[in-house]
Amino acid sequence: MIVLISHLTVKPGTEEECKRLMIAMAEETRKEPGCLLYVAHHSLENPLNFVFYEQYANEAALEAHRAAPYFARYVREGMDKLVVSRNRELFEPLS
Repeated sequence: MIVLISHLTVKPGTEEECKRLMIAMAEETRKEPGCLLYVAHHSLENPLNFVFYEQYANEAALEAHRAAPYFARYVREGMDKLVVSRNRELFEPLS
């Protein structure tokens, strides 16, 4: 299993658009055969901060996710226009 955690900070005034895109992205991604868990989060402390927590069966499943047509639509053509900073980090479970 591989885990990806993505932290996003968006431009002020784009929070609702980001929520809409993240929800749509999560709905599509959860249908992928290699996706084990995909949860979008919105900070309770800073409304400009969002997080994706993603679990995939393996690296091939993560690459298939990134190659999906809706990834381009919701991320590259959508969220990328709203984001001012992003931090992505891959993890592996310890157990």
